[in-house]
Amino acid sequence: MSIQPDTEPAVGGIEPVAMTNTGAVRGRWDGQVAVWRSIPYAAAPIGADRFRPPKPPREWDGIRDCATFGEIAPQTMGNMVPVDSDLRMGEDCLWLNVWAPRRDLTDLVHTFDSGEPRPVLVWLHGGAYCLGTAAQGIYDGRKLAEAGDVVVVTVNYRIGALGFLDLSSLPGPFTPNLGLYDQIAALEWVRENIAAFGGDPGNVTLFGESSGAGCVTALMTSPRAAGLFHQAIAESPPATTVFGQERAAAVARRFLELLELPPARAVELLDWPIEKIVEVAAILLDEVPLKEPGRLAAAPVVDGELLPAYPIDRFQRGRSHRVPLLIGTNKDEASLFRVFRSPIMPVTPDAVNAMLNDVAASHPELSHERIAEITSAYPDLDKTRGALAMSGDAAFRMPAYWVADGHAQHSPTWMYRFDHATPMLRAARVGAGHATELPYVFGNFGSFNHDPTFWLGGRKVAMEVSGRMMRRWLAFATHGVPAAIDGSKHWPPYRPSTRTTLLIDTVDRVVDNPDRDLYTAWGEQAVGFS
Repeated sequence: MSIQPDTEPAVGGIEPVAMTNTGAVRGRWDGQVAVWRSIPYAAAPIGADRFRPPKPPREWDGIRDCATFGEIAPQTMGNMVPVDSDLRMGEDCLWLNVWAPRRDLTDLVHTFDSGEPRPVLVWLHGGAYCLGTAAQGIYDGRKLAEAGDVVVVTVNYRIGALGFLDLSSLPGPFTPNLGLYDQIAALEWVRENIAAFGGDPGNVTLFGESSGAGCVTALMTSPRAAGLFHQAIAESPPATTVFGQERAAAVARRFLELLELPPARAVELLDWPIEKIVEVAAILLDEVPLKEPGRLAAAPVVDGELLPAYPIDRFQRGRSHRVPLLIGTNKDEASLFRVFRSPIMPVTPDAVNAMLNDVAASHPELSHERIAEITSAYPDLDKTRGALAMSGDAAFRMPAYWVADGHAQHSPTWMYRFDHATPMLRAARVGAGHATELPYVFGNFGSFNHDPTFWLGGRKVAMEVSGRMMRRWLAFATHGVPAAIDGSKHWPPYRPSTRTTLLIDTVDRVVDNPDRDLYTAWGEQAVGFS
């Protein structure tokens, strides 16, 4: 299969058409890059399939036009995740976008079906497992595809009540981890179809941020995902935010209470209006982290099948897939949650103390001495600054270290810490907050007048930092090593004995064990929720 020119001329040239296993798809040119939006990788999960794993998409006749975004996964819109107002929600949300550079810049006809196949990057968006979409402008893959001569794929998948709320303890056709099943289906689609877009199915890098990175680390330990990707990038992964079946069952019971639906009638959820499910799920998604700081209502679950054990345990036992891994966090992870007053993370001293008590209760094997040792690393824990630091470390920083320690036992691993912040973000006390690295990775900064992060300057330096990051990420996707051939600082692999880390800032630095005191306090054994 290969991309062919459309038989109908379009403004500015002939539009690209690719032949997939289920039919032909027409994209659009964006400069020298072809883009297809919302190609279905699975059938719409509606009716009896609402809470079941995805099924293959239906074949179609003729050429399917893929110029605009389809339905985004049902969710409650919030200010934490900016989504264009013209996007519509719906259950026909299992689709992906593809960006592929033109092979020959002078020939509109022979575009993709010649030359060596390109590396492929597959993106999983973040959003606390309950927000976001692959239609967000920040994830536009054109600049990344063009800069690295790669094929970029961004995946839309079920989230919230439909994707990460485990209802399998209730009577009815309910399957846990549906969001992960969707992502596996998308990776299988890439394996079967990406060659038609000029991509190499034998060189796929799975990358994601926040809960998307949590999905990356989960899939790195799932037998079902073995062989579907060959490199992995996890940006700020909440790798310990994975729950057991007992906890999942308790959340499911609370969901039914809010719905005022007896467990014996849970199967009626297959016919309920999706708007009502989303409305009640929003109450649950806020209620859980407020009552139990540090916990989420929706997250991956150890189901004994897709996830046979807690991913962090499998990493530490050397059971993760043997693929190169690039992993890291941002210096000021929790700051953004304070700015948006989001309940998703505890950001006050009282909330952090409640989280610590919950951790201690969840891990009776933890001694009082160890809890005391952890808290000793935060002398200002009774102030907002200390609470923010501990919250970010518990959710992101330490899980990334624990993953890296385990994975580096058998596979090449690189650790980074993103420290760069524009003058405006520093003035706003956001610094290098959660997700602030995203425009640097994709090269998608806002326009000069409409991007508040540059209101006090700093765009030129940010562009330089972005260029280095993009080159490293692209080199990793192409060769499995993040070595940018542009004179950038050499980035040695991570080893538990040295914990060598690249600090990304105006000037990159390589530092051994930059969080030594922090790591000493938390220890090598992962601490999370069950």
